[in-house]
Amino acid sequence: MTKILIVYATDTGNTKKMAEAIAEGAQGEGAQVDIRSAEEVTKEEVVACNALIVGSPVHMGSPDWRVKKFIDTICSRLWMKDALVGKVGGVFVCGGGFGSAGGGCEITLLALLNNLAELGMIMIPLPKNTPGYRSGGLQWGPYGRSQGINHEQLGVQPEALECARHHGAHIARAAEILKGQPIFEQLTSKKT
Repeated sequence: MTKILIVYATDTGNTKKMAEAIAEGAQGEGAQVDIRSAEEVTKEEVVACNALIVGSPVHMGSPDWRVKKFIDTICSRLWMKDALVGKVGGVFVCGGGFGSAGGGCEITLLALLNNLAELGMIMIPLPKNTPGYRSGGLQWGPYGRSQGINHEQLGVQPEALECARHHGAHIARAAEILKGQPIFEQLTSKKT
């Protein structure tokens, strides 16, 4: 069975709702999904997964400090050992703030993807034909806009949750195909 690990932080519960929607989509594809807060996840859980999906609220245009701590303390040690090379990765965020996507959503998605790229992961983007994309997606991954233009709390909108469910399904399908494949060895071996 394909194992997917979703690691996230949340302030008001919106990022957790996105994580649960992603889990629902992945489970619909037959994957085993574990959802962990960035503060409780272990190195062993990260190593054991076939796909890692990281989610964060947006803080001043960047990832939450708890997600950054997870990356700095757990992922960086695994980077030293190439422990995640060839595994599947994806990202998602929630933001309010000014701007149509919630100030800083896109740059936060990119910051998280950069970390997955450093780890040698195979990143799954979000196609523009994904249901819910128009209201809750960017090519980098789904985002949940949690506030209105006047900073009123709205919660994550149904379109963003729909987009997140499809993202979870996309990642589960890719992880199932790539599970157990010696990707890194195939890419780096010399043909003789």
